[in-house]
Amino acid sequence: MILTVTPNPSLDRTYELPELTRGAVLRATDDRVDPGGKGINVSRAVAAAGHRTIAVAPLGGPEGALLARLLGEHGIEAAGVPIVGSTRINVTLVEPDGTLTKVNAVGPEITAAEAEALLDAVQTRSMATDWIACCGSLPRGLPPQWYAELVARSHRAGARIALDTSGAALTAALRERPDVIKPNAEELAQAVGRPLATVGDAVKAAEELRERGARSVLASLGADGQLLVDGADTYFGSARVETVRSNVGAGDASLAGFLAAGGRGQAALAAAVAHGAAAVQLPGSVMPTPADLDLSAVTTTTEIPLDQPLTEPTS
Repeated sequence: MILTVTPNPSLDRTYELPELTRGAVLRATDDRVDPGGKGINVSRAVAAAGHRTIAVAPLGGPEGALLARLLGEHGIEAAGVPIVGSTRINVTLVEPDGTLTKVNAVGPEITAAEAEALLDAVQTRSMATDWIACCGSLPRGLPPQWYAELVARSHRAGARIALDTSGAALTAALRERPDVIKPNAEELAQAVGRPLATVGDAVKAAEELRERGARSVLASLGADGQLLVDGADTYFGSARVETVRSNVGAGDASLAGFLAAGGRGQAALAAAVAHGAAAVQLPGSVMPTPADLDLSAVTTTTEIPLDQPLTEPTS
């Protein structure tokens, strides 16, 4: 069972457009609303794979009530913590070539009492979990040290922690030695304070984050593939993708696949790559089911292409 923690969840509204024209009245060719937020996306992918998952999140207003109902429809147990503010709504505009324009709302401000209630909700449910996935940016009201406190409490309860965040929140949490962190290339570069131009640069950055506390690093390099750097070895994985329809939630699907496959080693990396590749070929933030996965399209190796340039080098 995988427990997820999403401090700033959302309702994700996606519109598919024939073209995006500024200042015009646009008619969507398709639209959908999904429960959103990085941790909730992980729960959705875990549930789609047929595993049990609980989503801990602050929920407020009619938006929060709708989010809880949608989670139930996806087979996810919602452990909602009531808050005074309203859950945010994010909007994604998708063009035919796959280009995305996203508008993310800032979200509610969390009070000190609500922040403590979130920690308590995680602790109450942590005993029966295989993994706790803590994901996303922190909303207003939560200090950068909040994730560090969550990791520390969860470790004391004997739980394994996967952390997918960035910036000051990631830096603060490293001292508590999360079991897995999952940055993308931009977040890796930000964490080490230098640009990354090659896969080798990303490997060095991941190794540095391990030295600073992370027990293993699962790094998404976009179209170039994924890296897993842990105490045993370094692995590189990639997959053939026919058509990219939407990359919303693809990284979250990857983390779900990784954790559901045990969260360690080359086989878990292959599962992560397969889930991410399947997700980008689905509309909006739809999470892949086992029928969508194509492990035959995945390649993993310990022979890292260190000199391979990143398709989108960081600045």
